[in-house]
Amino acid sequence: MSAIGATRGENVTAAGVIALLENGRILTTPVLRAAVARLAPPMDTVAAYHFGWIDETGRPADGDGGKAVRPALALLSAEAARASAETGIPGAVAVELVHNFSLLHDDLMDGDEQRRHRDTVWKVHGPAQAILVGDALFALANELLLEQGTADAGRATRRLTTATRKLIDGQAQDISFEHRERVTVQECLEMEGNKTGALLACASSIGAVLGGASDADADALEEYGYHLGLAFQAVDDLLGIWGDPAATGKQTWSDLRQRKKSLPVVAALAAGGSASERLGELLAADAKNPETGAFSEEEFAMRAALIEEAGGREWTSQEARRQYATAIAALDKMDMPDDVHRKLVGLADFVVVREK
Repeated sequence: MSAIGATRGENVTAAGVIALLENGRILTTPVLRAAVARLAPPMDTVAAYHFGWIDETGRPADGDGGKAVRPALALLSAEAARASAETGIPGAVAVELVHNFSLLHDDLMDGDEQRRHRDTVWKVHGPAQAILVGDALFALANELLLEQGTADAGRATRRLTTATRKLIDGQAQDISFEHRERVTVQECLEMEGNKTGALLACASSIGAVLGGASDADADALEEYGYHLGLAFQAVDDLLGIWGDPAATGKQTWSDLRQRKKSLPVVAALAAGGSASERLGELLAADAKNPETGAFSEEEFAMRAALIEEAGGREWTSQEARRQYATAIAALDKMDMPDDVHRKLVGLADFVVVREK
């Protein structure tokens, strides 16, 4: 995808974005490790396993800790407010802690056995540890921010706690949708805005808040992050059905196995036509038979084909582009350095065209 809203000079290349993400990881990882080290045993080692720092036996590992998009956004937002990137580090780490709190709980609730190409925490260490460590990471996030002891840190904490509440709202909505035959496109977008958009919105503004930005400027950055989150989730929904397991680290048709009412499914059901009607009949039958995991691979492939035939795949792809364009437009509501604007556009490009 081209950078639709980038009008301030040459765009950041993919290599430049990778370097940006790596720099964010370098700046935040020591603080993140120090925060996790505060946890009582065995939660400290369970968390270290989740972050990919150790393997199942406790030996040092170089696991996949994710792309670190949220920390990079937090550091860039500090620079957008003309503060140093380092000013945003507490916010970057706090957001990353909340994000991983949600992953630990989501994996357990969804029954996901794999994340980042290895067994999830609940599978290795049990459900109780997944719950406890998730709770502890959320507490650490707020502790880390409040320790800064400034009025701006208090403002940042309020934004983080609000985003966390919305994230939890989104997860509750997502679970409730699994037991409904029909969900509207608007309901799905609201759920995904809560579940994904809220925390990315916080990540995109929290560094700026710590750097003393006005509420108006922070709100503009939040708007960018919120719509970027919706674009991100639309792409994730596509990968949840058609993604390559070697790239995603999840099973084939993973969202279909979990009966998720993701955007491609909801859009296909709303489209009308024979494929849409057939899909609706199958999902109605599922409501009477919750054992969808027992279906054959051919059954899941057939359902994916129905979703595509009904237009759900193409609609979701176009929605990702629409949300991307809205995110980029929000950046013009804040006066920021041109190079920071280009980097934020580059990160948005990276999110929407990612392959895994």
